Amino acid sequence: MLCTRCHHFEAAPDAVLCTACATPAGFAAPPGAGTPGAGKPKARLRSPVGLGWATVALLGVAAAVDLFAVVADYLRYDATGDLAAGAGGAAVLDRADTADALTGLAAGAQSVALLVCGIVFVVWLWRVRVNAEVFAPDGHRKARPWVIAGWLVPIASAWYPRRVVLDVWNASCLGDRPKGRALVNLWWTLWLLTTLVGWFLAKVVKAAHTAREIHDAMLPMLFIDAVDLAAALVAAVMVLRLTRMQDEKARRGPEVPAAV
Repeated sequence: MLCTRCHHFEAAPDAVLCTACATPAGFAAPPGAGTPGAGKPKARLRSPVGLGWATVALLGVAAAVDLFAVVADYLRYDATGDLAAGAGGAAVLDRADTADALTGLAAGAQSVALLVCGIVFVVWLWRVRVNAEVFAPDGHRKARPWVIAGWLVPIASAWYPRRVVLDVWNASCLGDRPKGRALVNLWWTLWLLTTLVGWFLAKVVKAAHTAREIHDAMLPMLFIDAVDLAAALVAAVMVLRLTRMQDEKARRGPEVPAAV
């Protein structure tokens, strides 16, 4: 049966705890966790696999919505280009109206996808962060509440979430593997680019009134929606890899120091 404390490893024969939890310096019970007066909540292992796959699925939906936005941006860019060049007629006006409707629909769908995907992503991040405290109790530079607050506090939101993910990544790496951070850095660079530049471009497009102004704004908007698509795909790869790392590390059990 499973250990009654960590609910992850198999209990030792004729016992209710696994070998790690039964050891005073056990893998699933870091010093101070759950101890009165320790000042921080208890950390215990819980599988991140289900949440990881749910997050990846929603990131896939977000990427599909971004792809739809890229197509809508191009259609609007093309239609407003014709209008700015002096083309007229019912066919061109119908294309412009259709493109306007599609870009509006895409923007609304992106907002919904961002909200739903963001909530599930943060829930997954909380799960892997708690697990990482089991793997490396002292390996985190930001307190656990920053897993959520880091996305909401101005200024801090520009780097705190990356720091949280990097600490989780480092704690989840197996001892015999390098702690490469290129994937995390790529994800965060794309996220900042699409968030900051995308917000600015959305203001520019909203303020545009003539066909020429809208046409000039749509090409960079198309680019930033493509970056958003790339950010969603990279985030999905990062979630999959980190989830797999934690699952593999948990299945290996506690790392026993080599005898001197």
